[in-house]
Amino acid sequence: MVVVGAVAGCSVARRADEAPPSAPVTVPAVVVPTVVAPPQAEGLDGTAGEAGVNVCVAVAWPLTKQLGVSVVAKPFSWNDGGLPALDLCTLVLDGRSVTVGVTALPKQPDSLERLAAGSGTLELLPELGPDARISPSRVVFPVDDRAVRLLSAGGIDRYPTGIDRAKAVAISQAVRIVVPSLIRSARQTDSACQLSAASAQRFIGTMVLLRRDYRVNGALTCIWGSFDATFSIVESFNPDTIPEAKRTPPPPRLSSIGRPGYYLPDQGELVFRQGKRVVRVSGLTNPSREIPLETLLDLVAPLLPLFIR
Repeated sequence: MVVVGAVAGCSVARRADEAPPSAPVTVPAVVVPTVVAPPQAEGLDGTAGEAGVNVCVAVAWPLTKQLGVSVVAKPFSWNDGGLPALDLCTLVLDGRSVTVGVTALPKQPDSLERLAAGSGTLELLPELGPDARISPSRVVFPVDDRAVRLLSAGGIDRYPTGIDRAKAVAISQAVRIVVPSLIRSARQTDSACQLSAASAQRFIGTMVLLRRDYRVNGALTCIWGSFDATFSIVESFNPDTIPEAKRTPPPPRLSSIGRPGYYLPDQGELVFRQGKRVVRVSGLTNPSREIPLETLLDLVAPLLPLFIR
């Protein structure tokens, strides 16, 4: 017993003399924005935007005859500023909205995957080729060097809000026919956006391949993009409030500009009210990375006098 006690005592003393075990190192989580399109500006649903013939206008009448139901194209198109960025337009079938998007730049190996992400179970759609897929809300497929997404707000094969699968396939086939003849120029500029062009070039980090500048009811949209990054400044007039301000609790990160103004690191966004305007500044990269608030402020700074005016 004496020997065992002595050994135990030595053991305890030895453990007391040893350095305590190191505490686990906590690595702070890095917030990176999800690479999806930022919220669209007020009115961007085809009732306002860019005039001119678009994919939806081209297919509306042939689809009306083919399907035996009224298919109406809203007259305007817009760009979502996502990654990949899509040129969008809207069809209405018996009160159900279907949005058609065509990539503004040639498709990349992961373009279809990105356009289908988060939409539920994907199935092959052989009617549109070996790479086409259909989910409960959308159809994605390639056309020449572009990727196309057909999105039904009410779902596909979901009665009574959505369209049935046969109509989704018919619309997609009609779109596939007209897309090659309606590819738009990658560069469309507005002189007001040029004020932030140098800052946008630094953010993109390579040659800017995509420009989509236009006005919606007088409000300015500026988009710069490449295959790996997109930066956008989107202005809206007279919205009731910033949607983020209705959150409970509201976003914790305030910005130094705007009344109110919020920094949304998980979305790579800065959104603020300036008088009657709400301005949304968004940066997206592939692979995703955190966009610091200071970067977004620097990008929009050259245009602030315009928004304040």
